[in-house]
Amino acid sequence: MEQPRGRALRAISYNLHEGRATAELAALAEVHDVDALCLQECDTLRLPEAVGPLVLAGATQRNRLGLALYYNPDRLRAHGHELRPLRRSMHDRFLSPAHERLLAVRFEDLQDDGALLTLASIHTAPLSATNAMRRHQITEALGAIRAAAHGTAALVVGDFNYPWFASSLARRLSEQGFEVSHSDLPTYVRRRFRGHFDFAISEGMHIERVKTLQQAGSDHLPVLVEARVKAPVPA
Repeated sequence: MEQPRGRALRAISYNLHEGRATAELAALAEVHDVDALCLQECDTLRLPEAVGPLVLAGATQRNRLGLALYYNPDRLRAHGHELRPLRRSMHDRFLSPAHERLLAVRFEDLQDDGALLTLASIHTAPLSATNAMRRHQITEALGAIRAAAHGTAALVVGDFNYPWFASSLARRLSEQGFEVSHSDLPTYVRRRFRGHFDFAISEGMHIERVKTLQQAGSDHLPVLVEARVKAPVPA
């Protein structure tokens, strides 16, 4: 049996709606005292190097709808990042919105006895693709993170575009050792669609809370995840 340890890590996942909500980041980081921002649909050419106390760990360079990740260096020490393409949907082939759909950064948690963990921002194919395509992308991403993490904890957040039949996805991933965590309220509430598009998938983490936050400039709502790295119970 394992028990959580350390102070809860606070990470926000936010789809910026093609960069429209970038101006909200500083306030989100300050109000919620976050340790990391995991972003989707960024205009990476216009992203600042820092958002309050958070610094940029990495960002995609070849995407029209980019990914980025900021972290607090007082809490986390970065040990490199990895950008990965995932299987391309028909949407990707014709419109080329995103070459790299996964950004993963390996960290040492300075406030949790140096615990190692991987934080990742993901943006899977839109609703024009099938759930089967998105499941393949998610499984591919999790496999790559697990292989690179060498058994350490991982927290993957982002826009999964998976609001329907999510219980089936959670069951499939649970069989592989991953936990799917949804927030208290839907994360997309505009137009014809409503549901939990944005959520968290974890391994080796104790998820304390997943909360939908308010927003202004995006068609998605930010999601706050509070989590701790699990530690073995002493014999």
